[in-house]
Amino acid sequence: MANSSLLHASVSYSPFLPAPLVRSPVHSQRTSSRLVYLRVRAAKLPSGVEMPKEEPKLPTPLWGFTENAERWNSRAAMIGIIGLFVFEAIIQKGILELIGVEIGKGLNIPL
Repeated sequence: MANSSLLHASVSYSPFLPAPLVRSPVHSQRTSSRLVYLRVRAAKLPSGVEMPKEEPKLPTPLWGFTENAERWNSRAAMIGIIGLFVFEAIIQKGILELIGVEIGKGLNIPL
């Protein structure tokens, strides 16, 4: 436990690193003493590399893999799969049986 607190204390804050690891009192009681955190980062920037003054201003994309499109796509997929489960539970047949695909009894391997 003492080693991990020393490791946390030695990590400096940087905009390129995730937030420092923080343990809650409840979590630290349940973890084993063998838990080790390891974070590797460069000590300083290589020569010739400068930090940018500000974030680039990029236009908002209208098409493609945008965050909003992916969020709506995942929501629609979740609604569709739940709807399929409910539909199959009501009809008591699988969707492949309803469209005429013969599914048999699986692999039919005698155990």
